[in-house]
Amino acid sequence: MPAEATDTYEGGLRKVARVVLLDPEDRILLLHGHEPDDPADDWWFTPGGGLEGDETREEAALRELAEETGITEVELGPVLWRRTCSFPFAGRRWDQDEWYYLARTAHTPSVVPAAMGLTELERRSVAGARWWTCRELNQAHETVYPTRLAELLRRLLDEGPPAGPVTLDTEIV
Repeated sequence: MPAEATDTYEGGLRKVARVVLLDPEDRILLLHGHEPDDPADDWWFTPGGGLEGDETREEAALRELAEETGITEVELGPVLWRRTCSFPFAGRRWDQDEWYYLARTAHTPSVVPAAMGLTELERRSVAGARWWTCRELNQAHETVYPTRLAELLRRLLDEGPPAGPVTLDTEIV
């Protein structure tokens, strides 16, 4: 999507593909977001976004990852988790059906990736990215989505991907 594009979500259940991107040291990449008009109302979240046209969730996951981080060299794995959520953002309610894909990269983790194709809304609400260890996530006082991400990541690292997607609790904010 071109950088000048705007978000076209108009309500209803939005199909979303998210990426649990791990580096060679098992750190996860999270984006730092906030309300467009209130940077103090902030949180961390996995890269990803809504499907466009007739693309598959896998295609959306890879496109969104490239747009939001500039990372294109990844090995996309299985769907780890599914979640339904509803939250207020940018003056409207967002209802989403999210699928979380495992992905691995050999990307140099000390370099914070650069967004290449953010929408206008994303440019006003995404403040950067950071690689997190599981321990850092566990000790974080910041808001992180999905909730319980530290626990979910620890289980993933200890046990490997689940045999099939795990349905997470519905989150309504």
